[in-house]
Amino acid sequence: MSAYVPVPWVSPLLYGAVFVGGIYYLAADLGAGPGLLSWRTAGFVAGLAALCALDVAGRRRNLPRVPLLLARCGLTGAVVAADASELSQVLFVLLPFTAYFAFGRTTALVLGALCLAGLLTGFLLTAPAWYRDMEYVSDLLMVGVGLVLAISMAAVAVGEQRARRELQEYAARVAELSAATERNRLARDIHDSLGHHLTAISVQLEIASEFRVLDPDAAGRAMTEARQSVKLALGDVRQSVRALRDDARPSLSATLAGWAREGGSGPCVSVEVTGEEDGYGTAALTALYRAAQEGLTNALRHARASRVSVAVRLTEDTARLAVTDDGCGFTPDRATAGFGLTGMRERVHLVAGSVDIDSRPGQGTRLTVVVPRREGER
Repeated sequence: MSAYVPVPWVSPLLYGAVFVGGIYYLAADLGAGPGLLSWRTAGFVAGLAALCALDVAGRRRNLPRVPLLLARCGLTGAVVAADASELSQVLFVLLPFTAYFAFGRTTALVLGALCLAGLLTGFLLTAPAWYRDMEYVSDLLMVGVGLVLAISMAAVAVGEQRARRELQEYAARVAELSAATERNRLARDIHDSLGHHLTAISVQLEIASEFRVLDPDAAGRAMTEARQSVKLALGDVRQSVRALRDDARPSLSATLAGWAREGGSGPCVSVEVTGEEDGYGTAALTALYRAAQEGLTNALRHARASRVSVAVRLTEDTARLAVTDDGCGFTPDRATAGFGLTGMRERVHLVAGSVDIDSRPGQGTRLTVVVPRREGER
């Protein structure tokens, strides 16, 4: 068991009470014993001071636990022997109390039993008929009750400290998982936003390069669309930064409407959004947007499609996205899916949605994403 920290105010409080009680007993001359100014009294005061110094040193330095416990036991015995008032017997409760923090419950219970046995042995040696004297019996009972209370207090304190450590470890694990989740989310955002626009720019530049001599007008249109894609990429980056800073809510219909394109040098893209976005959280709308972006990017990059359709239907219960192209198609295989499809699935699953890809070679591709509407979602 790792060492815990004892409750700091318990020991000084008892040391102070024993000191005041012992000095008052001698000053008021309440019993037969040495006077206030005597070597026994000096030993009593020095023993208490040594116990205080030992506690302070034990808290400030990483001293060996076993020698520290043995020194505390020896000093406690010396103080009890030098105290004429016998009030210092209460210091026995500190031995299992402090041992609980350093060694655990078993050691504390054993040490508490030894303290009672030692006190009882002292009674037997000094007063064989102690059990007939109510003062001795009450002393034994009081020390026993004090030991029980001290061990119970130590158990509560150790439990609280253990719970605090576990909470700190849990918080550290949560922070680590949150950091990993944030890294994955940023990776998806970079891929989904910049990857989409860079793919479009690459396609337009290839068209401009191919038609530079044969069809200068088509090459010019491709360059114009490439410049437009650069502007869109910059806007998407700014929007992502605003979302990170302000948790801005995306407007799905507005962002998707900018993708619509008829004619020109690239494939025709039609966009249709029906229904109201109210009630859908930011995470759900972002998942739909990124899924549509991934579907369009794949159609531009791989499918060689001439037409791409993006349709979103928002109802009271679910949002349904369908991205359809007439390209070359492929055989869906999750094991060989790239980072884009993997990130899209992760993002959709985080909002309890589903992803379905229907594609066959030569028959185009249909990507379907369904996201539920959940109350209280932002």
